[in-house]
Formats: sequence, structure tokens, C-alpha cells
Amino acid sequence: MVRMTHLGGPTVLLELGGWRILTDPTFDPPGTTYAFGWGTSSTKTAGPALEPDAVAPVDVVLLSHDHHADNLDQRGRDVLPQAGTVLTTRAAARRLLGANAVGLAPGETHTLRAPGKQTLTIGATPCRHGPPFSTPLVGPVIGFTLTLADRDTVAVWMTGDTVLHRPVRQLAESLDVDVLLVHLGRVRFPTTGRVRYSMDGKDAVRLAELLRPRVVVPVHHEGWSHFSEPTTELRATVDHARPAIGQLFTWLELGVASQVGDTSTWGQDLE
Repeated sequence: MVRMTHLGGPTVLLELGGWRILTDPTFDPPGTTYAFGWGTSSTKTAGPALEPDAVAPVDVVLLSHDHHADNLDQRGRDVLPQAGTVLTTRAAARRLLGANAVGLAPGETHTLRAPGKQTLTIGATPCRHGPPFSTPLVGPVIGFTLTLADRDTVAVWMTGDTVLHRPVRQLAESLDVDVLLVHLGRVRFPTTGRVRYSMDGKDAVRLAELLRPRVVVPVHHEGWSHFSEPTTELRATVDHARPAIGQLFTWLELGVASQVGDTSTWGQDLE
């Protein structure tokens, strides 16, 4: 079982095996517009449910990419030096220059050990943050799997910002996952028309059908102007899915810690 607190956007505090893990830190207040390059931008429309001090200490930051402010804003950057380890793309690790930053490519893993905590292996998973051949323009992105020692099941798969392309589908067919933390939002920009840069509700349903996790937790679908699928539309899409799939989805209340996952599989985490 993992305890999850959704802070807004892609930012979630995960408590698993004694570790405190923060995903894609975004803590800026609303109102700022950020340039994403190539004529694209987005305005932050909602602030964090909790402030950084409320989630400290943080053992691990899972940073899917550093070059878009909806995954790492300025106050989020301030959190990175205080974390024990920052796992991210190789390119981001070079840019961040922090001694605690570790760069991973898809397929690579990093194992964490500490007294009083369960050994945790974190793997980097493939992402494509846009249409085919867009990676040189939008930059590299990764997702993450979290697996506790002596477990065959992946405790959490954080998809990162990606469309539902072949490597993600193939991975879904090969993994046994407890909690799927899926980034949605159907990101679009006026300058690029109907081109999508992240998954939508239909993609989430398809991914759940392939993966069959025990729980699906949608994030990264509110709080920014470039999310083109309103949360009401997203939830309606899930509600119209087959009951066997729709019932897998759990909607976290912002700022509230929730126990998520298969208790018979994971038992109680270390205190």
C-alpha cells in the first residue's frame, strides 16, 4: 500500500516503504505565464494544495523532465537541493548540476537503501511528449516504476508526460502494477492546433485495459491553461468505460493523504 497526497498538477507526495517521494514539484502561486518554447506557453491557474514545508522532508524527487514549468516551476526548483536524491533524465541531471541529481535513460534503474526503510528500486520508463519525431523539439521525458525489494509487483508506475505510443503500450502489457499514476490533461497549444502532447481520458482507459492495475490515479489534468480536457470531461469518459475498468479509477482530494493500492499485496509500510 502507498499513501498518496495530490498537491495539484503532477505533484504528488508518495509514502512507500518508509520513503517520502515527491513527483514533479510545482509550488508556484497561480497567475504566472511560462514559455515552453517554439511559441508555446501556459498560465498556471491554481496554486499548490500544500506548501513545501508541509511535505518536508523529502527523500526522493521523481522529476520526469526539468524544462517545462508545469512539471518543475521556480519554487519546485527550490525543493530539489533539499531532497536526498533527484532522479530525472540524463539531460536534466546535466542542467541541474546538483550533487544529488541522477540521470536515467529508459530501461535504467537506481536502487535506494537506508536504515529503517525498505530497499526501493526505481526504474525509468519511456515517454514521448508529443507526436512522432517530436522529441528533438519538446525534449526528453521519462516516467518511473517503484518496486520494493522482494516484490514482483511494481508498487507505482508514474507515466510521466507522454502520449500513448507503442513503447508505453508494450510496457503496459509486460508489467504487474499495483498503482498507475497517470499524467493526463490532453495538452494542446494554439500555435500547434490539434496536436496533442499528453494523454487524455480515452487514453487512460485504454492504458488501464492493457495494464489492469489494481488502482488508477489520474493527475496532471488541472491547474494549467494548456490542459484542453476539463476534469469534468475526463471523469465522464471514465464513467462511460466498462465497469471493470472504470471502477479502477481513484480521484484524490487535493491536499488529503489517502491510502491507495492493494492491501493484501503490500501490507503495512514501515513507519
